[in-house]
Amino acid sequence: MKDHSAHSHRELELLAALRRLGGSARSADLARLLDVSEETVRRAIKSLAKAGVLQRVHGGAHLAGSQGDSSFFQRISEFSKQKKAIAAAVPDMIERGLTVFLDVGSTTAFIAEELRLRTDLTFVTNSISVAQTLVSHEGNRVHILGGEMQNNERGAFGHMTENQARRFSYDLAILSADGFSAQSGPLYLNAAEASLSEVVADCAGQIFLPVDHHKFSARAPHRGIDPHRVDALLADQMPSDDLVSALKNWDVTLKICEGKD
Repeated sequence: MKDHSAHSHRELELLAALRRLGGSARSADLARLLDVSEETVRRAIKSLAKAGVLQRVHGGAHLAGSQGDSSFFQRISEFSKQKKAIAAAVPDMIERGLTVFLDVGSTTAFIAEELRLRTDLTFVTNSISVAQTLVSHEGNRVHILGGEMQNNERGAFGHMTENQARRFSYDLAILSADGFSAQSGPLYLNAAEASLSEVVADCAGQIFLPVDHHKFSARAPHRGIDPHRVDALLADQMPSDDLVSALKNWDVTLKICEGKD
């Protein structure tokens, strides 16, 4: 066993919080849970990483030797500026009183951060990170779907998850994708994620897809929902002419979210 006697009280608190959160967490979530600044969390993470107790990843940490997988944090660190620009546009598109589904996507994690201060909303998610971000803020209600956890996605998928998802009526579903093509629309690397997107879409009044421009050229084997069902594609740059034409044919609104300098 590792000797934790040399660690400070703050570091021990952080380790305990990481264990409660399944072995992985973002710095922002740890700061809120411990009621300290993110800088305090980053200092503790740096110290604990030097001791070999945990591994630092961009935006967070996971326990050394735990089942926590850093791939989520690696994904969220990729093209973060573009993802934040998309996320910043979402709050103005959501009215009070709505029920909103948010999935496990890395852009969706940024959207959850932007929605923390909105009031009178009900959130449903299969994502640990989204639930951690939104719970106990502004009187909003947060429901997390159960089912089999996929650690690399930090979320639940499968038959049980889909059955629970069907029990809600969503005014808006915000669904991520691993790729988006002019031929097939949203594409997924994970068959279970593609399947859940279809289940949620069946229960949703509107569907938004936040997709950074790098995904316009990405390939993935699994088709998601019929693109005709998508109401709005939120992107950080204009897509190619063939994709713009396809979006028009599918009657999908294209919103370019350039962010602020």
